[in-house]
Amino acid sequence: MIVGAVSDIGLRRENNQDSMFASTDLDFPIFIVADGMGGHNAGDIASSMAVKGMVRFLDENRNRLKEENEIKKCIKEAIAYVNDEIFLKSIESSELKGMGTTLTIIFIDNKKFYIGHVGDSRTYLIRDDKIIQITEDHTLINELIKEGSITTAEAINHPQRNMITRAVGTSCNIKSDIYIQDIKPKDIIILCSDGLTNMIDEKIILRVLERYDRRDMKNICNILVKLAKENGGNDNITVIGINMDNEVLI
Repeated sequence: MIVGAVSDIGLRRENNQDSMFASTDLDFPIFIVADGMGGHNAGDIASSMAVKGMVRFLDENRNRLKEENEIKKCIKEAIAYVNDEIFLKSIESSELKGMGTTLTIIFIDNKKFYIGHVGDSRTYLIRDDKIIQITEDHTLINELIKEGSITTAEAINHPQRNMITRAVGTSCNIKSDIYIQDIKPKDIIILCSDGLTNMIDEKIILRVLERYDRRDMKNICNILVKLAKENGGNDNITVIGINMDNEVLI
């Protein structure tokens, strides 16, 4: 694997409420993006707690990350664990009330990658010169599109396009999605917050991967962030790129 990871405040925010984790340990291939929400510093507290809690829980349960059903169960338990932590923290202080975060995590083994997902951060798979969105956005807009109330074109400028319907830490219960995908040689995985996808569409992501050296994933991530900022940079921007075509994790 070759990995690149970048998190940028963008052009319109006063602080960066995104948090991320990109492992440099071949025995612990975990990658996480969390996009916090809440007033004052609540969003960055929620996202940071989510990332640190996920890493801690999964590190303590490394021995379980070997068999498919147990991996899925462990990821779900980890998300529930950080949800409880954040929710309990949020009710301790009026300044933290209502804080929450998106959370998308990838665990990679020799043949598959596993995704745990809550919110509207995204995981893309680039394979055979095509880009596929693996995760489903937990947003009001996505629900309206699925039920046919609005079109994809209408969603672009919809006044409620940033309203998420699921977040970690906003209630005592959490529902997470789990995705499993086989790995093939030359696969590229992009994990990102909506600060990227609200500014550039997936065709641009694919074009960048076609144009630039995929062995330099840090440069790929930097270019994607630069393009998002050139298009407005309205939010914090976090991108993790994973190239599966090498044996070395950088």
